[in-house]
Amino acid sequence: MQFPSVLRDEIVAHAMRDAPNECCGVVAVRDGVAETVHPLENVAASPLRFEVDGMALHHLMTAIEDGGAQLGAIYHSHTRSAPYPSQTDINFATGWPGTEWVIVGTKAPAPEVRSYLIDAGTVTEVELT
Repeated sequence: MQFPSVLRDEIVAHAMRDAPNECCGVVAVRDGVAETVHPLENVAASPLRFEVDGMALHHLMTAIEDGGAQLGAIYHSHTRSAPYPSQTDINFATGWPGTEWVIVGTKAPAPEVRSYLIDAGTVTEVELT
């Protein structure tokens, strides 16, 4: 997926706004290019995990698909650990095959953004181009 830097910056800004809690949201893509960032509320309001309202996510996914795009990535932040998928992330990813996982690490002074594909428990880092 091609990922414009302006969208990466939006995700980082969301992560910094929601710190010390994790942030979360989705990225819509069209023809392999990230198109829009859609912040969601972390209803868990936790620095250790994120949770989204299922109905809000359903409505958002419907709007994205009705607009001719598709889900390209789920993003969230790690406020106390490196931006690498946790076991919780890996378990959650089984319901979203082929979806990239963008994680923003906010523990260090400068935020770090990384992306992964998670397939059947196997984590593969992918470049954000």
